[in-house]
Amino acid sequence: MNITLPREQQEWLEAQVKAGVYQSGDDALARFVAEHMDVDLDDLDWAKPLVEEARASIARGEGMTLEEHRVRMTERFGKLDR
Repeated sequence: MNITLPREQQEWLEAQVKAGVYQSGDDALARFVAEHMDVDLDDLDWAKPLVEEARASIARGEGMTLEEHRVRMTERFGKLDR
């Protein structure tokens, strides 16, 4: 397997190996994969409290329509041009 990293990431990884954090780039990748193998990407339980708070906020009338948001952003970005 060949893996290509952006230059900045490759330089960071090389510095980590040089500093002794990892034995090699292969070691770093193996550790990363091992740490993430058990992550359940379908588990969204962490988001439930955030969704409930958002719903409560809307119920309190704290939300806005998409059109209201667009008007607000147009007004704010228009001030940047001046």
